[in-house]
Amino acid sequence: MARYGTPGLLRAAVAVAALLFAGVSARAADPLPVSEIAPGVFVYQAPFQLLAPDNKGAIANVGFVVGTEGVAVIDTGNTVEAGSRLLAAVRARTSLPIKYVINTHMHPDHALGDAAFRGTGAKFVAHAKFARALKARAESYVDAAKRQAGDGLAPKLEDIVLPDVEVADRATLELGGRSLELEAEPTAHTDNDLTIRDSATDTWFLGDLLFMGHLPSVDGSFEGWVKLMTKLRDRKAARVVPGHGPASAPWPAAMEPQQRYFDRLRSDVQALLDRGASLREASERAGLSEREAWALFDEFNARNAIEVYRQLEWE
Repeated sequence: MARYGTPGLLRAAVAVAALLFAGVSARAADPLPVSEIAPGVFVYQAPFQLLAPDNKGAIANVGFVVGTEGVAVIDTGNTVEAGSRLLAAVRARTSLPIKYVINTHMHPDHALGDAAFRGTGAKFVAHAKFARALKARAESYVDAAKRQAGDGLAPKLEDIVLPDVEVADRATLELGGRSLELEAEPTAHTDNDLTIRDSATDTWFLGDLLFMGHLPSVDGSFEGWVKLMTKLRDRKAARVVPGHGPASAPWPAAMEPQQRYFDRLRSDVQALLDRGASLREASERAGLSEREAWALFDEFNARNAIEVYRQLEWE
């Protein structure tokens, strides 16, 4: 017996109880509708919506990969309810243990459902800068969720889950018969973007480095994101999974609309800067020709223009 800790029999009983609780929670939740986009790779395609009671926080693409020995979950949604529905979707497909819960970045629509997986025995995996970034915004994320979805649905501060495994460069996770290749990317959409590639099917989860249909939101570095897009576009993949958009898409064609929007936004902001326009004018005028091409344009374009203006004025 170890000097410190619970005796073996009691430890086993606690572990079994946790797994049973997780199983009951999964059965009680309505499973997210997922599609098998490649053998053993499942994705929930989210609607283009902001957090609201009706969508219960399932507003970002999330998924899971099933190996012969275990499962890896990739992103979990904006609420514990969304995470529970994803857990139910996993359990509807396999009884294998969930080995990993991987976050592509710290934004609430991707990471605040993590608490639903606490009782599964999974290790939580994220970029090395994820914990710092999430802790810095946790309170504001919880407050925003309360305003948007109400106290009953919004996560609490104690629902914030920090990673057990941090990726500073690259890492490989084994699931049995297939491996996941993780790469920490430089500052782009955020400063903690992580990409995940399934070796068995060459499926590449890009998180919010790729938006399709839903307007991108700039939070990290616009110029960094543009540079990273060029780097990513040169890599091959059988298919990609965007953070928002279809469950999967061909690569690199999937990047073209986002590239067009970024090019237009940069060009418009630069032209406004060249003639001495104010920050407010840039937020009101830049990128408007793209409005009809994107959902949630009015919710995100002005703040994108502000970020681009601030970055370009110092060049």
